[in-house]
Amino acid sequence: MASLTIRRLDDDVKAKLRIRAARNGHSMEEEARLILQKELNTKPAPKLNLAQLIRSHIEPLGGVDLDIPPRDPMRPPPDFSQ
Repeated sequence: MASLTIRRLDDDVKAKLRIRAARNGHSMEEEARLILQKELNTKPAPKLNLAQLIRSHIEPLGGVDLDIPPRDPMRPPPDFSQ
């Protein structure tokens, strides 16, 4: 097994790790090991594009049906020759 030393760890992060370890009945080292194992063994969520992200929020609400407005005929292009 390999060992790891973490330098320049914020005091706040260390305190939170100590509290979390005590709450779970582990040493700080064991708690850090469990956090790393859990995080690194979890498959990352698939990246969603903006449309997929919006759909994932709206779809559970039942969606929305919108009427597509009729299109007007195209305007003639402007004449810049004057």
